[in-house]
Amino acid sequence: MPQPELLPGTPEFRIKLPKGGEARGHLLAEFGGNGTHKFLLREGSLVAAEAWPGLGDHARRNRAELRASGGLVDAPADPSLPQAERRWVAIRDIECNSSSAAAALVYGYDASGPESWRTAEGHPLADYLSTGWRAPRKAWLVRGSNVSGHNLVRQLWLTEGFVSLAAAHLPPLEETDPTKSALRRFVEEGYEGAASYNQKRSLVDELHAFLTQMRIGDTVATIGDGWLHIGRITGDAVQTSSPGGLSNLRRTVAWMPQSHAYEELPEEVQQKLSVQHDVVDLTGVLDALDGLTGQTDPTTPAATGDTGEHRPVERPAQRELSLPHITEELATDLLVHDGAWLEEMRELLIDERQLVLYGPPGTGKTYLAMKLAEYFGGGPEQVKIVQFHPSYAYEDFFEGFRPVEDPETREVAFRLTAGPLRELADLASREGNRHIPHFLIIDEINRANLAKVFGELYFLLEYRTRSVRLTYSGDDFALPPNLFVIGTMNTADRSIALVDAAMRRRFAFVELSPRTEPTAGLLARWLKREGKDVEPARLLDALNARIDDADFAIGPSYLMKPGVYRDGGLERTWRTKILPLLEEHHYGEGLDVTARYGLDSLREQHP
Repeated sequence: MPQPELLPGTPEFRIKLPKGGEARGHLLAEFGGNGTHKFLLREGSLVAAEAWPGLGDHARRNRAELRASGGLVDAPADPSLPQAERRWVAIRDIECNSSSAAAALVYGYDASGPESWRTAEGHPLADYLSTGWRAPRKAWLVRGSNVSGHNLVRQLWLTEGFVSLAAAHLPPLEETDPTKSALRRFVEEGYEGAASYNQKRSLVDELHAFLTQMRIGDTVATIGDGWLHIGRITGDAVQTSSPGGLSNLRRTVAWMPQSHAYEELPEEVQQKLSVQHDVVDLTGVLDALDGLTGQTDPTTPAATGDTGEHRPVERPAQRELSLPHITEELATDLLVHDGAWLEEMRELLIDERQLVLYGPPGTGKTYLAMKLAEYFGGGPEQVKIVQFHPSYAYEDFFEGFRPVEDPETREVAFRLTAGPLRELADLASREGNRHIPHFLIIDEINRANLAKVFGELYFLLEYRTRSVRLTYSGDDFALPPNLFVIGTMNTADRSIALVDAAMRRRFAFVELSPRTEPTAGLLARWLKREGKDVEPARLLDALNARIDDADFAIGPSYLMKPGVYRDGGLERTWRTKILPLLEEHHYGEGLDVTARYGLDSLREQHP
C-alpha cells in the first residue's frame, strides 16, 4: 500500500495529553472532504480512552471503528499515571480527514486542530497553512516616516503611489501568499545576528500581514509630518530592489488627495494609530476612516462605477458619545438640593472620564455612584461594580493567569483570564456599543495598592488616545472612550492624603460631607418625603457638630433604613452602629463616648 504524501516543508506536530503522554503526526498533501489538508496520526501515538460528552458523532464513530478494527489498542500500564487515566495506542499510522479530526481522536472531545497541534518549538499548525477566510475589505496602517532615518512617506510613497516594507535580508520569494512558517524560516536565516528574537517575531507578523493578509481594495493609511494619509491598495505585493533595501517590498496605492491633521482625528482612530508596529490592522476603525474620506464600500454600485439607476449607498451616521442631561425627576429621586450640582458631576465625567466620590461613612457614595452610572449608561447592563481590598491585584482587576478547570477533561491549568475592567472594556469597544456609555464603579478605591492594581493602565487613564502593550497577553490595548470610572473613597478608613499624586491627577474628586450639601440636608428631605418626624435629622446635625474631625462625621444613610423607625429602632441603631464608630475614633483617649455622643446628651442640648 503506497505511503501518503506528506505536505512539503512541514514538520512533525505533537499533542501533549493531560497527565503525560503525547500523540505525533504530519500534515498530508492531499485535501480532505472539508477543503483542508488531511492529517496522518503516527503509529505509537497515545490517545485518551474516554470520550467526553462534547465529542461529535462522526468522531465518536471513528474512534469506535478504529477500536473494533484493532487500530487502537490498550496502552501498557504506566506506573506514573493514575489508574483512572486509561490510554489507547495507535498500532499503525491512521489517516484523518483533517487536523481537527485527528485532535478530536486524540483528546476524546472536539478541538481545533490548527491550534492544538504544535511543533517541538511550540509553533501552532495554523502557521503552516495558507490563509483562510478573511473580511471582504480590511484597513491597515503602514508606517514609513522613519525608516532608518528616511521619511519614505514624503519622499516616495505619496509621490510615486505605493507603500513598502524594508526587508533587505529576505531571500527572493517564490510564493505569492507565503505561510507564516515559511516567513519565520526566511527571517531566522536571513536576519541571524542582525535582529533580536523579539524583532524577528515582529517582522514575521508584519511580513505576513503585508504579503498575505492585505488584498487589492483594502484601505491603507500612513502618518507623515503629523498628517494622516489614506488610500486604497491597487496592486499585489512585489519584491524589488531599492537603495539600502529600505523599500524592497511594495504595493501600489491610490492615495486620496486630502490629508487629515492627527490632532483632529476621532479618538478611536488615534488609539489605533498609537500601536507601535510598522503594520497595524485598522479594520476595527474602518468605518471611521471611511467617514473621513467620504468613501463607500468599493463593492457597492456607486463605488464600482455602475451607471445604472442605483443610488449611492449612504453610510449610516456615526452616533456620538454623550451623557444625558440631568432631569428634575432625577434630582428629586436622589433628594439632591440643586440639579446644578448633579449637572456639574455630568460635566466632570465628560471632561475627565474618571471621578472619585469621597467622604465619611454613610454619606451615600456608592448609592449615588450606582444611580448616576445607571442613569448615564441607560441601565444596569452597562454598569460593573468591583470592590478593592488590600490583597486586590492587577491579575484580579484586569487580566492574569488563573487556575481554571477544563469542562471536558476536568484538568486544572493556568489560563489567561480577563478581570472586570478587561471584560467591560471589551464590551464597550464592540461594534454598535461605542456610542453607549459604560461605567465601572470601584468601591473603596483607596483600600488597595493602586499602583499594583492598575499597573500600566495608570497611563491609559490619563491618555485615552494612546495604547500600551499589556503585561500578560501582549495585546496592544487602549481604554475605549465610552468607558467611565467612578470610585468611592471612605475617608474614615484611610485619609485622602494617602492617595498619590498620580491618582489625584487622573481623577476628579468630589466630596460628600455631612456638613455640606447635598449630604447635609439629605436626611431632613428624606424624612419629609417619607412623612416622618424630623427629630433624627436634628440629632444627626448635633452629633456632627460635636465631632472635631470631618473625616469621621456620620452620614445620613445610617438613619435612612426602615428598622430605625420601629419601636426602639433609633436607640438601637445609635448604640450598635454609630457609637462603635466613634469609640474607634477616640480609642485610647479615655473619652466617655456615650456621655458625649449618646442620644440623651444630644437631646438635652436640642430638646
